[in-house]
Amino acid sequence: MFSTLRFFEGFCLAGVTLTLYALRIELCPPGKRFMITMVASLVATAGQLLMPGLAALCRDWQVLQAFIICPFLLMLLYWSIFPESLRWLMATHQFESAKKLILHFTQKNRMNPESDIKGVMPELEKELSRRPRKVCIVKVVGTRNLWKNIVVLCVNSLTGFGIHHCFARSMMGHEVKVPLLEDFYADYYTAAGIALASCLAMCLAVRVLGRRGGLLLFMILTALASLLQLGLLNLIGKYSQHPDSGMSDKVKDKFSITFSIVGMFASHAVGSLSVFFCAEITPTVIRCGGLGLVLASAGFGMLTAPIIELHNQKGYFLHHVIFACCTLICIICLLLLPESRGQSLPESIPDGEHYTRQPLLPPRRGEQPLLPTHAELKDYSGLHDAAAAGDGLPDGATANGGRPM
Repeated sequence: MFSTLRFFEGFCLAGVTLTLYALRIELCPPGKRFMITMVASLVATAGQLLMPGLAALCRDWQVLQAFIICPFLLMLLYWSIFPESLRWLMATHQFESAKKLILHFTQKNRMNPESDIKGVMPELEKELSRRPRKVCIVKVVGTRNLWKNIVVLCVNSLTGFGIHHCFARSMMGHEVKVPLLEDFYADYYTAAGIALASCLAMCLAVRVLGRRGGLLLFMILTALASLLQLGLLNLIGKYSQHPDSGMSDKVKDKFSITFSIVGMFASHAVGSLSVFFCAEITPTVIRCGGLGLVLASAGFGMLTAPIIELHNQKGYFLHHVIFACCTLICIICLLLLPESRGQSLPESIPDGEHYTRQPLLPPRRGEQPLLPTHAELKDYSGLHDAAAAGDGLPDGATANGGRPM
């Protein structure tokens, strides 16, 4: 019964995590989305750091379980207090609910609907007759670019969370054998501290390089740490067998711990950025579905860890090699992703299709891009009529206002 209830608890927590993540993205303006997401990650990491102290105070697991569940009782008030996402209501053509929500906002903020949101309500009134249109995630299969972006981010998420365990086990396997309690606290706080440092480094990297550049940087660090740990340490192990080499097992262990810390640091950032990236480039109508696919891939990557443990670590080296190869594939695939920094969230599937790949480095000043972006396209529908009429054009001028050479 305990295992069954724990299963349903995790099942529900996954839905809560996904919904809160999507709501944070949809409520924030473009310049604040990543900052708010990192604040939420830091709060989660702080809870992870406080958990052992809370367990030491409660002492009994039943008391600890009750103490953790108590804050979730406040979630029962969520339905009546927290509003639905207005962005999602408008994207799915639920205009009746959107109208009620807008009027509720105007009353709470003491705004005058006639003057403060002039032009919005008449447009909604015209669209009230339209039926709601909810889109299933399966519609992604018929797209040209969107499904590729989601698949790339799913593979990135699986690789980042999967290889994280390989680095963690490698680091913890070389520690000095101490009593179980002290060893547990050391491993726990080390992993939590690396996650905290990774969140802080993501803030700086994404601010300088953008979403795609930051994800590419951390994926390269993950691949380097993994390949060096697999190749260089085996080479050091062979030379350490020779008495005249001057290399001992302690040198090998120090290198292994260093590469493991770097790998855990970078792989945590890869997994977190993959989930955030997917939330930004997936259209509002299917955002929860896209997030669910990426989070499910992350869960599958973490699931490989207990599978290896059940087989008494048989196949651990092959497990690490497979994920190391995946990092190399991900580095190539990341170049196909668009950059979403500073852009509005796509609402419909056609909007998501317009998120195309841009150059990794910004163009030089005065350099004209090969193709104009969707926002730069202009309407030249009246050009033909103006050229045919020829009225108002000076002598020698062309239809677009210029003069021939």
